[in-house]
Amino acid sequence: MSRQLITFQIGEQYLGVDIMAIREIRAWTPTTILPHAAPYVRGVVNLRGTVLPVLDLSARLGWGLAEPTARHVIIVVQIADQLQGLIVDAVNDIVSIDEAELQPAPALGNETAGAFLDGLVPVEGRMVMVLNLDRLSGEAAEPVADAA
Repeated sequence: MSRQLITFQIGEQYLGVDIMAIREIRAWTPTTILPHAAPYVRGVVNLRGTVLPVLDLSARLGWGLAEPTARHVIIVVQIADQLQGLIVDAVNDIVSIDEAELQPAPALGNETAGAFLDGLVPVEGRMVMVLNLDRLSGEAAEPVADAA
């Protein structure tokens, strides 16, 4: 079975999200910081009258805090019943993958390494990490943000 993904980058890493979860792609706008929020929650923005929480995807995945600039974008995704924004460096393309090509993340001695992934798939010579949005926002997986 085929599945369509929006691919995007954080640094040199390529990731993908199921296209059906994407609601819109917005230019970066500064956030309003919330008190006592998790380190990967950068704050909220106004999305046409709706408060949109914005997650620093780099921090959520344990790759350190992003330093957003005008070149960054916010991908607005539907996770369960809530819209959430994901800060990413750049959006790349829409790709179709065959579900049979999706491979699980390898066990690397760290149980959280693949906790947020549906798997990995080769696309145009690059390995793309396919995110599982439900696990990304859920409390089941511990935040692996590294502020250092």
